[in-house]
Amino acid sequence: MVRLGFHVSISGGVDKAVDRARAMGCDVFQIFSRNPRVWRSKPLLPEVADGFRLRFRESGLSLAVDHMPYLPNLASPKEDVYLKSIDVLAEELVRCHALSIPYLVTHLGSHLGAGLEQGSMRIAGALENAFLAADDDVMLLLENTAGTRNSMGGRFEDLAAIIDALGQKSRRVGVCLDTCHLFASGYELRDSQGLQVTLECFESTIGLERLKLVHLNDCRGGLGSHLDRHEHIGLGQIGEKGFRALLCHPLIRELPMIMETPVDDRRDDLGNLRAARKMAELC
Repeated sequence: MVRLGFHVSISGGVDKAVDRARAMGCDVFQIFSRNPRVWRSKPLLPEVADGFRLRFRESGLSLAVDHMPYLPNLASPKEDVYLKSIDVLAEELVRCHALSIPYLVTHLGSHLGAGLEQGSMRIAGALENAFLAADDDVMLLLENTAGTRNSMGGRFEDLAAIIDALGQKSRRVGVCLDTCHLFASGYELRDSQGLQVTLECFESTIGLERLKLVHLNDCRGGLGSHLDRHEHIGLGQIGEKGFRALLCHPLIRELPMIMETPVDDRRDDLGNLRAARKMAELC
C-alpha cells in the first residue's frame, strides 16, 4: 500500500496538524513546526510537544515530516545570513526531536554567484555545526532543486558532493526527491524507462539507500526547463503515464510521498489524493 499525504497547516498549534492530516485522509503528512516566513520562532512548549506526540500515536498515521522555514540559506556567502541559517537549522533539529519527528527536509539554498564548489563547502560546514547542537535521532533530508540560477542541489552530483564532504556525519543525512524539481532539472520521469534510468543515475551517484522521502508533484515546465512550478498530479508535463510509473515502481511505492500541489479551482487536495491512489491501484 502506498503512503500518501500533504503538507498541512499548523494554524492554532502544531498539534492541530495531526487532526487535519487525518481528516484529509492522509497516511503521512508534512508540516512547518513554526512560522516559516520569519527568522525567530516562538519556543515549542513542552505541553504542545506532548500533545503532538500523543495525537500522532493515537492517529494511526504512518509518518510526520518537518520542513525547514523559507528564509535560511545554508549556502550563503553572506556571513550574517549564513550564521542565522545555521541557528535555525539547529533549532529545527531540536524541535523535531521534541516532537519525535524523524525527518527534517531542507532546501540547500543559493550560492549567490560564489560557485557550486564554494556553495557545497558552505552547506557542509553549516550541517556540521548544526549537528553539534542537536541529538542524532533526526535525519536531515536534502531536497533537490529545479536547477534555477545559482541554486544548489539541481544535480545528483551536487547532493553527492555535500554528503561526501560530511564524512562520518553523513550518516545523519538522507535525500528527499521532489518530482517536479527532478523533471525541471532535466531528469526523465514521463515513462517507466526514463524513471529507471533516473533511479540508476541516483544509485550510481548517491546510493538508493539514502532516498527516504518523495515530494510527489507534477511540473508545469518542460523537461530541463528549470521552472519550479508545481502542478496537480497527472495534469502537468510529467503526466499520468509518468505518475503511474512512479507510483508502480517497487522502490518508490515503499517510500512515503508528500504532495505539495497548487491551491486553485481546478482540483483540491482530496482530488489529488484520489488521482494518485487510483493510479497506484492500477499497478
